[in-house]
Amino acid sequence: MLDDGEPGELVFTSLTKEALPIIRYRTHDLTRLLPGSARPGMRRMGRITGRSDDMIILRGVNLFPSQIEEIALRIPALSPHFQLEITRPNRMDELTVKIERREDSSSDDCRSAAAELKSQIKIHIGSSCTIQVAEPGTLARSSGKLRRIYDLRGKDAGLVTG
Repeated sequence: MLDDGEPGELVFTSLTKEALPIIRYRTHDLTRLLPGSARPGMRRMGRITGRSDDMIILRGVNLFPSQIEEIALRIPALSPHFQLEITRPNRMDELTVKIERREDSSSDDCRSAAAELKSQIKIHIGSSCTIQVAEPGTLARSSGKLRRIYDLRGKDAGLVTG
């Protein structure tokens, strides 16, 4: 339990014994409780500001970076090093997958691999995207938790992931 105004994860649970067994549903949405209003017993919840997991909601499709990784690992010309960049140039969110090629793959291999990755993402995840193939070793590496999602939609976007 957090104090008013402190951010935390939204969890739904039963508060009475009538609904046993007690079931808790973790939404993974980050929000905060706002101070009470003039009406007694009424509480308000702030806007959802992010998520506690790596899930992205892109045009109504729930997407995890691990899904992209799983698809990319099946394509021999591509390495498992990638970044997801989300932008909103107009009114629609757009996803760009920046992925490194393997050192032993040619530029022709990379073009066909990028087309294959784009097609497989559309088939298996249900979202269209742009693929940018990068040179080996050019994308960021980390010794801790790797940051793979770059949400560039700005404050108006709603969810900001880290």
